[in-house]
Amino acid sequence: MGGYVVVVEFRLKSGSRGDFRLLVDDNARTSTRVEAGCRRFDVIEPTGDSDAVLLYEIYDDRAAFDAHVASRHYARFDAASAGYVVGKSVTVGELVCEGAL
Repeated sequence: MGGYVVVVEFRLKSGSRGDFRLLVDDNARTSTRVEAGCRRFDVIEPTGDSDAVLLYEIYDDRAAFDAHVASRHYARFDAASAGYVVGKSVTVGELVCEGAL
């Protein structure tokens, strides 16, 4: 089992979620497609909060996450999305139980 879990909450400029979603969705799909250590990358829109987007990511280990952050597609996403983001919080942890497979 195990896994390196990253949960990110983005606070966005009002009205920018659609544009931000285009960028983050591409980053999520590319990450799961080309990064061997990226096991899951979900993008979540919280109900009732149009200026927030959450990410739920699972990597094999910290090294796989570090490779993600060092990737070209992440750098493109980070640079292109910076103008939409007014705040970001990151929580990391260890996956200890998967509810269903």
